[in-house]
Amino acid sequence: MTSEILRYTAFAAEPGGGNPAGIVLDAVDMSDAEMLATAREVGYAETAFVVGGTLDRPVVRYFSPAAEVPFCGHATVATGVALAERHGTGDRVFVTPAGEIAVHTSTGADGAVLLAMTSVEPWTREVDPGHLARLFDVTGIGADDIADGFPVLESFAGNRHPVLVLADAELFHQFRFDPRVLGELKDDAGWAGTVTVLHRTGPLEYEARNLFPAGRITEDPATGSAAASTGAYLRAVGAVRPGDRVVIRQGRHVGRPSVLLVDVPEAGGITVTGGATRIG
Repeated sequence: MTSEILRYTAFAAEPGGGNPAGIVLDAVDMSDAEMLATAREVGYAETAFVVGGTLDRPVVRYFSPAAEVPFCGHATVATGVALAERHGTGDRVFVTPAGEIAVHTSTGADGAVLLAMTSVEPWTREVDPGHLARLFDVTGIGADDIADGFPVLESFAGNRHPVLVLADAELFHQFRFDPRVLGELKDDAGWAGTVTVLHRTGPLEYEARNLFPAGRITEDPATGSAAASTGAYLRAVGAVRPGDRVVIRQGRHVGRPSVLLVDVPEAGGITVTGGATRIG
């Protein structure tokens, strides 16, 4: 079958920035194999497929070029913006394999659509010691490189992300990793999302590198699910207060500068806000 494939970039901080996502709004009749093949053809980190539901409660699935993933934040933003441009702004609920994601779209002063998505109920836990040792080994990061007060934890807000906050800016910018070895670790650990590495640049500001070896991709330019997981992580370690907004900058290591706004309530889901524009 043939379905229209849209291409949008989400969370761009400037022209040429953001994370591109594929979108298929009419994927009701597509098989799993067809969706995976489409994601490989598109070649982006993820492609979103609307496979059913209603306009207000679309059922959405996400595929990377390698496999289906439970949730993708930037593809959710892109899909929500595409729907708002065609059918109007307002409130929707995306029904995803990870759970229900509340989505609110509005129109800014410049006429562009802005989207705020609220994650499923998040949680954090310690990383398996064996997986953590392998993660340190593949990245060259050690326990002494972790910033004080920021223990390494696994954080979930739709996908499971190990979160590492590095004390040293130079190490944050310069560390390297073997994508194949990291991909094997991610598979073994069940980390469908990215490996999230952060450096604190201000009281409520962080720069992020999200490691995601998938096909030709090694690092994600902007990761909505990781931003939500980061908000949950910061709440769990006491680095934010209820109502704080955290600014996450990401993507300059891969030439696609991005910015994600993360609102952290006292409890419940984390809200991530950004926009998306059509490519081509």
